[in-house]
Amino acid sequence: MLSQRRGETHRSGRVGWLRALVLGANDGILSTGALLLGVAGAGADRSQLLTVGVAGLTAGALSMGIGEFVSVSSQRDTELADRAMEERELEEDPEAELAELRNIYIDRGLPRELAQQVAESLSESDPLGAHLRDELGLTEEMAARPWQAAWSSMASFAVGALIPLLTAALMPASIRAVAITVATCVAMIALGAIGGGLGGASRVRGAVRVGVGGGAALALTYLIGSAFGTAIG
Repeated sequence: MLSQRRGETHRSGRVGWLRALVLGANDGILSTGALLLGVAGAGADRSQLLTVGVAGLTAGALSMGIGEFVSVSSQRDTELADRAMEERELEEDPEAELAELRNIYIDRGLPRELAQQVAESLSESDPLGAHLRDELGLTEEMAARPWQAAWSSMASFAVGALIPLLTAALMPASIRAVAITVATCVAMIALGAIGGGLGGASRVRGAVRVGVGGGAALALTYLIGSAFGTAIG
Protein backbone atom coordinates (compact mmCIF):
# COMPACT_ATOMS: atom_id res chain seq x y z
CA MET A 1 0.00 0.00 0.00
CA LEU A 2 1.31 3.38 -0.94
CA SER A 3 1.61 5.75 1.97
CA GLN A 4 -0.05 9.09 1.58
CA ARG A 5 1.99 12.12 2.44
CA ARG A 6 0.42 14.05 5.23
CA GLY A 7 -0.49 17.61 4.34
CA GLU A 8 1.76 20.22 5.88
CA THR A 9 0.60 23.52 7.31
CA HIS A 10 3.20 26.26 7.23
CA ARG A 11 2.85 29.52 9.09
CA SER A 12 4.90 31.77 6.82
CA GLY A 13 1.78 32.74 4.87
CA ARG A 14 0.43 34.36 8.01
CA VAL A 15 3.30 36.78 8.37
CA GLY A 16 1.62 39.77 6.72
CA TRP A 17 -1.67 39.88 8.59
CA LEU A 18 -0.30 38.33 11.79
CA ARG A 19 2.37 40.98 12.20
CA ALA A 20 -0.14 43.78 11.63
CA LEU A 21 -2.74 42.19 13.91
CA VAL A 22 -0.37 41.58 16.82
CA LEU A 23 1.30 44.97 16.45
CA GLY A 24 -2.05 46.76 16.32
CA ALA A 25 -3.55 44.90 19.29
CA ASN A 26 -0.39 45.33 21.36
CA ASP A 27 -0.25 49.05 20.62
CA GLY A 28 -3.97 49.44 21.32
CA ILE A 29 -3.77 47.72 24.69
CA LEU A 30 -0.53 49.28 25.85
CA SER A 31 -0.83 52.83 24.53
CA THR A 32 -4.44 53.24 25.67
CA GLY A 33 -3.80 51.55 29.01
CA ALA A 34 -0.71 53.67 29.63
CA LEU A 35 -2.52 56.82 28.52
CA LEU A 36 -5.43 56.17 30.87
CA LEU A 37 -3.14 55.20 33.72
CA GLY A 38 -1.06 58.34 33.28
CA VAL A 39 -4.14 60.54 33.25
CA ALA A 40 -5.57 58.68 36.24
CA GLY A 41 -2.30 59.24 38.06
CA ALA A 42 -2.70 62.95 37.41
CA GLY A 43 -6.10 62.86 39.16
CA ALA A 44 -8.56 62.74 36.26
CA ASP A 45 -12.16 61.68 36.96
CA ARG A 46 -14.23 59.11 35.05
CA SER A 47 -15.55 61.60 32.48
CA GLN A 48 -12.09 62.91 31.69
CA LEU A 49 -10.71 59.38 31.42
CA LEU A 50 -13.42 58.35 28.96
CA THR A 51 -12.85 61.44 26.84
CA VAL A 52 -9.14 60.79 26.70
CA GLY A 53 -9.65 57.07 26.11
CA VAL A 54 -12.11 57.45 23.23
CA ALA A 55 -9.91 60.08 21.61
CA GLY A 56 -6.87 57.84 22.01
CA LEU A 57 -8.69 54.82 20.57
CA THR A 58 -9.93 56.73 17.54
CA ALA A 59 -6.68 58.51 16.78
CA GLY A 60 -4.58 55.43 17.44
CA ALA A 61 -6.67 53.09 15.27
CA LEU A 62 -6.66 55.50 12.35
CA SER A 63 -2.96 56.20 12.75
CA MET A 64 -2.12 52.49 12.82
CA GLY A 65 -4.25 51.78 9.76
CA ILE A 66 -2.82 54.63 7.71
CA GLY A 67 0.72 53.91 8.87
CA GLU A 68 0.48 50.24 7.92
CA PHE A 69 -1.03 51.09 4.55
CA VAL A 70 1.71 53.58 3.70
CA SER A 71 4.50 51.31 4.94
CA VAL A 72 3.29 48.13 3.23
CA SER A 73 2.43 50.07 0.05
CA SER A 74 6.07 51.16 -0.14
CA GLN A 75 7.12 47.53 0.19
CA ARG A 76 4.63 46.56 -2.53
CA ASP A 77 5.95 49.28 -4.83
CA THR A 78 9.46 47.89 -4.42
CA GLU A 79 8.24 44.38 -5.25
CA LEU A 80 6.48 45.60 -8.39
CA ALA A 81 9.57 47.53 -9.47
CA ASP A 82 11.71 44.41 -9.06
CA ARG A 83 9.16 42.40 -11.02
CA ALA A 84 9.22 44.91 -13.87
CA MET A 85 13.03 44.83 -13.91
CA GLU A 86 13.08 41.03 -14.12
CA GLU A 87 10.54 41.08 -16.96
CA ARG A 88 12.70 43.54 -18.87
CA GLU A 89 15.90 41.56 -18.30
CA LEU A 90 14.23 38.31 -19.40
CA GLU A 91 13.06 39.98 -22.60
CA GLU A 92 16.38 41.65 -23.39
CA ASP A 93 18.82 38.85 -22.49
CA PRO A 94 17.17 35.49 -21.71
CA GLU A 95 20.44 33.58 -22.00
CA ALA A 96 22.12 35.64 -19.32
CA GLU A 97 19.08 35.22 -17.09
CA LEU A 98 19.18 31.45 -17.63
CA ALA A 99 22.85 31.39 -16.62
CA GLU A 100 22.04 33.49 -13.58
CA LEU A 101 19.34 31.03 -12.53
CA ARG A 102 21.69 28.09 -13.10
CA ASN A 103 24.37 29.70 -10.92
CA ILE A 104 21.86 30.22 -8.13
CA TYR A 105 21.16 26.49 -8.04
CA ILE A 106 24.87 25.67 -8.19
CA ASP A 107 25.46 27.94 -5.19
CA ARG A 108 22.71 26.03 -3.36
CA GLY A 109 24.54 22.75 -3.87
CA LEU A 110 23.29 21.24 -7.13
CA PRO A 111 25.81 19.76 -9.59
CA ARG A 112 26.33 22.01 -12.59
CA GLU A 113 24.62 19.67 -15.06
CA LEU A 114 21.56 19.21 -12.84
CA ALA A 115 21.44 22.93 -12.10
CA GLN A 116 21.40 23.62 -15.84
CA GLN A 117 18.54 21.15 -16.36
CA VAL A 118 16.51 22.64 -13.52
CA ALA A 119 17.09 26.18 -14.78
CA GLU A 120 16.05 25.23 -18.31
CA SER A 121 12.96 23.36 -17.13
CA LEU A 122 11.75 26.22 -14.95
CA SER A 123 12.55 28.78 -17.64
CA GLU A 124 10.38 26.91 -20.10
CA SER A 125 7.35 26.85 -17.81
CA ASP A 126 7.60 30.08 -15.78
CA PRO A 127 10.85 32.02 -16.11
CA LEU A 128 9.59 35.12 -14.33
CA GLY A 129 8.23 33.14 -11.40
CA ALA A 130 11.50 31.24 -11.08
CA HIS A 131 13.56 34.44 -10.94
CA LEU A 132 11.19 36.19 -8.54
CA ARG A 133 11.21 33.21 -6.21
CA ASP A 134 14.80 32.01 -6.38
CA GLU A 135 16.69 35.21 -7.15
CA LEU A 136 14.64 37.75 -5.18
CA GLY A 137 12.75 35.61 -2.69
CA LEU A 138 9.36 36.93 -3.80
CA THR A 139 6.36 34.61 -3.69
CA GLU A 140 2.63 35.20 -3.91
CA GLU A 141 2.14 33.92 -0.36
CA MET A 142 4.64 36.43 1.04
CA ALA A 143 3.63 39.37 -1.15
CA ALA A 144 2.90 42.68 0.53
CA ARG A 145 -0.83 43.38 0.93
CA PRO A 146 -1.38 47.00 2.03
CA TRP A 147 -5.15 46.84 2.57
CA GLN A 148 -4.97 43.61 4.52
CA ALA A 149 -2.28 45.02 6.80
CA ALA A 150 -4.15 48.31 7.25
CA TRP A 151 -7.49 46.77 8.21
CA SER A 152 -5.87 44.15 10.45
CA SER A 153 -3.87 46.74 12.33
CA MET A 154 -6.69 49.26 12.65
CA ALA A 155 -9.30 46.76 13.83
CA SER A 156 -6.97 45.02 16.27
CA PHE A 157 -5.88 48.37 17.75
CA ALA A 158 -9.50 49.31 18.41
CA VAL A 159 -10.31 45.95 19.99
CA GLY A 160 -7.19 46.07 22.15
CA ALA A 161 -7.87 49.64 23.27
CA LEU A 162 -11.38 48.72 24.41
CA ILE A 163 -9.98 46.55 27.21
CA PRO A 164 -8.42 49.31 29.34
CA LEU A 165 -11.09 51.78 28.23
CA LEU A 166 -14.00 49.64 29.44
CA THR A 167 -12.09 48.91 32.63
CA ALA A 168 -11.72 52.64 33.28
CA ALA A 169 -15.43 53.16 32.59
CA LEU A 170 -16.70 50.37 34.84
CA MET A 171 -14.38 50.41 37.85
CA PRO A 172 -14.90 52.71 40.86
CA ALA A 173 -12.38 55.49 41.44
CA SER A 174 -10.85 53.78 44.48
CA ILE A 175 -9.48 50.85 42.46
CA ARG A 176 -9.49 52.32 38.95
CA ALA A 177 -5.74 52.69 38.52
CA VAL A 178 -5.07 49.19 39.84
CA ALA A 179 -7.85 47.73 37.66
CA ILE A 180 -6.50 49.42 34.52
CA THR A 181 -3.03 48.09 35.30
CA VAL A 182 -4.23 44.53 35.89
CA ALA A 183 -6.53 44.47 32.85
CA THR A 184 -3.82 45.87 30.59
CA CYS A 185 -1.13 43.48 31.81
CA VAL A 186 -3.41 40.43 31.59
CA ALA A 187 -4.50 41.40 28.08
CA MET A 188 -0.90 41.90 26.95
CA ILE A 189 0.24 38.59 28.41
CA ALA A 190 -2.66 36.83 26.69
CA LEU A 191 -1.84 38.57 23.42
CA GLY A 192 1.80 37.55 23.68
CA ALA A 193 0.79 33.93 24.23
CA ILE A 194 -1.71 33.97 21.34
CA GLY A 195 0.75 35.65 18.99
CA GLY A 196 3.44 33.14 19.89
CA GLY A 197 1.05 30.25 19.28
CA LEU A 198 -0.12 31.56 15.92
CA GLY A 199 3.46 32.06 14.82
CA GLY A 200 4.53 28.60 15.96
CA ALA A 201 6.77 29.93 18.77
CA SER A 202 6.67 29.40 22.53
CA ARG A 203 3.52 30.82 24.11
CA VAL A 204 5.33 31.30 27.40
CA ARG A 205 8.20 33.23 25.81
CA GLY A 206 5.75 35.41 23.89
CA ALA A 207 3.71 36.13 27.02
CA VAL A 208 6.75 37.00 29.13
CA ARG A 209 8.28 39.19 26.44
CA VAL A 210 5.15 41.29 26.01
CA GLY A 211 4.16 41.26 29.70
CA VAL A 212 7.50 42.49 31.04
CA GLY A 213 7.84 45.26 28.47
CA GLY A 214 4.24 46.37 28.88
CA GLY A 215 4.43 46.36 32.68
CA ALA A 216 7.53 48.55 32.61
CA ALA A 217 5.85 51.01 30.24
CA LEU A 218 2.74 51.22 32.43
CA ALA A 219 4.76 51.82 35.59
CA LEU A 220 6.82 54.57 34.00
CA THR A 221 3.75 56.28 32.53
CA TYR A 222 1.93 56.21 35.86
CA LEU A 223 4.92 57.68 37.69
CA ILE A 224 5.24 60.49 35.16
CA GLY A 225 1.51 61.19 35.32
CA SER A 226 1.56 61.26 39.10
CA ALA A 227 4.56 63.57 39.19
CA PHE A 228 3.03 65.89 36.61
CA GLY A 229 -0.31 65.95 38.43
CA THR A 230 1.39 66.78 41.70
CA ALA A 231 3.51 69.48 40.08
CA ILE A 232 0.53 71.37 38.60
CA GLY A 233 -1.98 70.52 41.33
